[in-house]
This record gives sequence, structure tokens and C-alpha cells, in this order.
Amino acid sequence: MKNDVLQLGGVTFTNRLFTGTGKFAANALIPQMLAASGSQMITVALRRIDATAQSENILAFIPKNVTLLPNTSGARTAEQAVRIARIAREAGCGDFIKIEVITDMKYLMPDNWETLKATEILAKEGFIVLPYVLPDLPLAKRLESAGAAAVMPLGAPIGSNRGLETRPLLELLIENCRVPVVVDAGIGRPSQAAAAMEMGADAVLVNTAIATAKDPVAMGRAFDQAVKAGRAAYLAELADQSDLARASSPLTGFLDE
Repeated sequence: MKNDVLQLGGVTFTNRLFTGTGKFAANALIPQMLAASGSQMITVALRRIDATAQSENILAFIPKNVTLLPNTSGARTAEQAVRIARIAREAGCGDFIKIEVITDMKYLMPDNWETLKATEILAKEGFIVLPYVLPDLPLAKRLESAGAAAVMPLGAPIGSNRGLETRPLLELLIENCRVPVVVDAGIGRPSQAAAAMEMGADAVLVNTAIATAKDPVAMGRAFDQAVKAGRAAYLAELADQSDLARASSPLTGFLDE
């Protein structure tokens, strides 16, 4: 575990819990959560960045040693996502970008086709692209070919806290993708984050479950511990399951037997 690191876009991460800035009762909780969780990457919607806001500028609450992952929240097309990404770079937010294109306003499902188009454009412009998508293996392979630094499939509808409802599809991506797989959206409990890591996910992104907890700081710490436990279990190689009981000690040859 000591040298178990995640490389994304030339940046080394020793913590595999990525977090978000939305839904906190107060921005002042964000640096406290980051300190407790050890998270080294945090997402922020460009529309929440306002350099003129001074005391309430969201960037003022993110420590300099935490990598910023601007997202294209609000984009309905690839063209809009590309425009938002370019604005984020010009605003000094760096080269990381989470592509988020949503056209379904009822279930908030990502538009995979528009996301692929945006990824193709932005990867060529030198962005470190992390596309948020429905888990689809053929699409994931096309995103790899397009230059995505990782793929970020959802575990369940965004903000639902329902866990790994897409588990069989996530397993296909984890097994077959060359780039890191970051499970994003739907994770609501530390145990679910641990389960994603046990499957072999390279990282998880958790926002709602932490931000809306009664104690977001303590919940951030709990998710950090769960992610580390799940990763350690994956590296240790989990024991096979069996449909039958298998004794761990001999059942014969004792006393009258």
C-alpha cells in the first residue's frame, strides 16, 4: 500500500477519494472536510466560481495542495461543455476538466454521445479529461481512444445515495479499461465506496453523501477509511465465494469420532 498511487494527467494521488463542493450547508465546511478525508481532488462547477465574491468565492475554501477538477455542469451539448472547459482554463483552474453533459432533466443521466464529442475536442487541446458517463464498455473504449485520462461511470442516479446499482456494468469497465475507472455518482454510504474499491475501481467520487450528512467532516473521514479498506482488500485478493459451507477446521477425528 505504501507505493500504491494513482496517476492522472501526470499528477500523483495517494488518496483515492475524490470529493465535491456542492450542497454543503456552509463553504467553511469544505476545508475541514478535506483535511479529515485526505481527499486530494475536488470538483467545482464553473458557475460557482466568482472571483469578485471575495469572502464567498468557492476557490478561497480549497487548499492550494488540493487539485481542482472543474466540471461542465449545466452543459446540454458538447459545444457548451467545450466552451465551459476553455473558460475554466482561462480563469486559472488548470487543465483538469470533468465533462458533464446532461440533457435528461428528469433523471439527470449523462448524454454519452455528446460527452464523447467533447472529450475528443478537449483532449486534443491538452485538457486532462475525465468524462462522466453511463457505464457502457464500447463507449469507454472510444473515450480511451479519444484521449480521456479516465472514465467516470455512475453507480446510481446522481445525488440518489442508492449505491452500486450498475455494478455488473461497472465490473465490465474495471476489467477491460486501460485508463483508470472512477466510480462517480450515487454512492451514499462508506460501505458502498468500499465495495466499489473491492471491485477494483481506481477511485470514487463522493459529494452528496458527505455534504448532506449531519456531520460532513466526520463523514468525510469515514469515507476515507472505507476507500482505503476497500483498496487494501482488492490488493490482498479477496477469497472466492462458495455456494456450500466450507469448514475452517477439521470436522472429524476428535473425541468419539
